[in-house]
Amino acid sequence: LTILAFIRIGQPLGGRSDSDSRADETGMTLQFRRTVAADVEACFYIRERTRENPVSREVLAGMGITVESVTRGLTSGELQSWVCTSNSRIMGFCSGDSRTGEVLVLAVASEAESNGVGKRLLEEIVRELRANGQGRPWLAASADPAHRSHGFYRSQGWKPTGKVDAVGDEILILDVES
Repeated sequence: LTILAFIRIGQPLGGRSDSDSRADETGMTLQFRRTVAADVEACFYIRERTRENPVSREVLAGMGITVESVTRGLTSGELQSWVCTSNSRIMGFCSGDSRTGEVLVLAVASEAESNGVGKRLLEEIVRELRANGQGRPWLAASADPAHRSHGFYRSQGWKPTGKVDAVGDEILILDVES
């Protein structure tokens, strides 16, 4: 089961590196870097509190997604993940499966929306997945146009495949050119 949270798209963010920072239009300094084990607890906190599609720890645990399993995935390299921080606080994260090319989750705190955080995190995970040999990353997202994720992913170049997963989310792919 794939769980995705959606953010609104903001201004384009410049170059990429393993870690960088910039100030958004509100003066909030945003830093982007790879996720480390010490970040995982805060990522769960964000995931439970997204404005659209929050998922509780209990539901995640029922799916086998726990702080321990995520930490193991990061350590083994099976899970690629980036975070955005502001003043040492996690504002969002995005993770993908190196083995399958699936973008597993994109979650951004409501106060960081509309600043390009989700777009940048998604770009970083796509870059990581491609670097690991996954030329066509994919994800599952709501097929309902009323959900913000529906338009967001399409605006980023993701295309529907015509397939749906077990919960009715539509499978989207990102072509090599995107």
